[in-house]
Amino acid sequence: MSFLVKVILTAFVCCSFIGLSIPTSYEAKIPNDMVGPTKKPTVTIILQRTYLDGEVSEEMFRVDTVSLEDSLRRYKNWQLVDRDDVQIVLQKRVNDISPLLKTSGYFGVSKEGILQIFKGIPDEKNAIHSFFQIDMEKLKSYQREKLERGIRVKSKQQYEEVIDMMKPYSVKKD
Repeated sequence: MSFLVKVILTAFVCCSFIGLSIPTSYEAKIPNDMVGPTKKPTVTIILQRTYLDGEVSEEMFRVDTVSLEDSLRRYKNWQLVDRDDVQIVLQKRVNDISPLLKTSGYFGVSKEGILQIFKGIPDEKNAIHSFFQIDMEKLKSYQREKLERGIRVKSKQQYEEVIDMMKPYSVKKD
């Protein structure tokens, strides 16, 4: 008997003695209790909302590729921005100011005289978005003081009114 056959027989006898079985085919047999649930292929959908004030919010969720068509039907008014095998990015422009601006937004002016939106009372560190340069000398003193303290913004209407009110004072570029 060859050495290899002796090793295989010895392994077989030892495994049989301690209660292990050796698969008879080349495929390993995995017991059913060791196999987890089969994972369905999924795709990540990213919804990007772009608000009037420039703020972008993202919402992410996963869907089975089987129900992908149904999910996309729900977002038929959204624009497809990017798509690959693992994710789909949809974008929508929202004709309103962002929830962030509604809860804590202020118009103000930077040291350089640039009209900006701030998260909270105006401070250089919490600027969210910049608009245009204002000729601060042309503003009436009460307008200048209001901008320096901050003008609270809670609605789209207020947002548009402040921008329209400040446009005549914008610095014209040559």
